[in-house]
Amino acid sequence: MDKKAFDRFSGESLIKSSDGPRKALPGEEKAKLNRKGNEFFNRGELETARRIFQTTGYSDGLIRVGDKYWKDRRPVDALKMYWLAHDEKRSGAIVELAVLAIQKLLNQKEEENERPAQS
Repeated sequence: MDKKAFDRFSGESLIKSSDGPRKALPGEEKAKLNRKGNEFFNRGELETARRIFQTTGYSDGLIRVGDKYWKDRRPVDALKMYWLAHDEKRSGAIVELAVLAIQKLLNQKEEENERPAQS
């Protein structure tokens, strides 16, 4: 495999350190924010709810946002939410699907390269 293909992504990451929850958030404040995040989520204000849940590290909220992203065909965003929620089952399933898709693409590429050239 040509490792140079990945050079353009060096230093980039799906999850940034700033995506994680704030450490110094008091429990009472966290609970208040989570309730507010649930209100936004229930009103369909998904991105506002996501920002709150990421700030507080509220796993249940992150999973619900991830489920919505998955339903909306946003698998990378869903994976990020599941990863931040430490949901290994859901994040692992998406990673496995990605691996299968990549394997299929690689197999197709190999088959194309093995075909005799047509003139």
